[in-house]
Amino acid sequence: MTAAVRCAAWLVVMTSFVAGCADEAEVTAPPPQEVSISQPLEKSVQDTVEFTGRTRAVESVEVRARVSGYITKVAFAEGGLVKTGDVLFEIDPREYQQAVLRAEGDVAKLRAELTRAQSEVKRNQSLRPSGAASARELETAVAREGSTQGDLKARIADLEAARLDLEFTRVTAPISGRASRAEVTVGNLVVVGASGGPLLTTIVSLDPIQVLFDADERSILKIRKAAIAAEGKATPEDIAAARIPVSVALADETDFSHPGYIDFVDNQVNPSTGTIRVRAELPNPTGLLTPGLFVRVRAPIGPPRTALLVTDRAIGTDQDRKYLLTVNAENVVEYKPVKLGARQGSLRVIEEGLAPTDWVVVNGIQRARPGATVAPEKVAMQPEATTAAPPPASS
Repeated sequence: MTAAVRCAAWLVVMTSFVAGCADEAEVTAPPPQEVSISQPLEKSVQDTVEFTGRTRAVESVEVRARVSGYITKVAFAEGGLVKTGDVLFEIDPREYQQAVLRAEGDVAKLRAELTRAQSEVKRNQSLRPSGAASARELETAVAREGSTQGDLKARIADLEAARLDLEFTRVTAPISGRASRAEVTVGNLVVVGASGGPLLTTIVSLDPIQVLFDADERSILKIRKAAIAAEGKATPEDIAAARIPVSVALADETDFSHPGYIDFVDNQVNPSTGTIRVRAELPNPTGLLTPGLFVRVRAPIGPPRTALLVTDRAIGTDQDRKYLLTVNAENVVEYKPVKLGARQGSLRVIEEGLAPTDWVVVNGIQRARPGATVAPEKVAMQPEATTAAPPPASS
């Protein structure tokens, strides 16, 4: 290779190097990331505790036969609603009708005998002064009248018992509610023994309905301390009259939309579980709640207080800590560890670590980094709910 060729190659290499340096010098920094920021909402909140429980009917009745006989009719829809006094089953009444007739005949006979005995007494009393009737005859007539009166009372009692047995051949609903299936069908014999009659069906009331749940020791102490601070005593004298509010959520619900009140608290803590049994009562006009459902119960602690709330999407997790990213006056992102409180709908209470004047990153938390400069856009912490159209006026 000649010297001229080597010089040309060297010039090409140097030219490429200078061009590359020029390209690197022209690279610029990326623009700041766009994020949405908002100040926390400051509003009144109610501290609460949550428990799990089960619904239970206020009234639950086992319907049993009270007289023996063959079932002639099942007069209700299995699983349907019944009202107090509705006929559920009919037992063959003929035997009991005959018993009533016999008892009525015995009563009529004894009433006639009593009338005759009373006449005998009056006759002897009128003849006694003239000596036409002896004292012994008068005593005998009076004794016969008393004996007949006693027999008549016994026969009247037998008649009432026979009529009652006849009435029991029509098995009626003792309460209003929902009936279970028929345990005995038409044509089967039911026999009432010393321990009672066989089970025919069960009925549970639906409105109102109760919720049973166990409150743990920590929650009990919180509630009692809050009550002492507000009222000067741990519990009211009459729990039901105090109407302490609770709200209930079903297994498929996120909001606690079923209100009620506590009507019973047990008198001691179970030492084996560290819990105390509590009962609440809820109105159930639609019949949505049925006995045995799993529910979550929320109970208030103390009076309402003012707190700071942010949307859940603004909260980040750093191992076992929760944090928020805020933007300062120079649009620089800052890292703030926080202590979370209870959820309030779509918002979360921030107990510690946040000031009312802080601007919190609510959208774009993945793009923001502590110490980085961002391009913030101010938005509302909680978008306004769309106003529903008013219902049409009824004609």
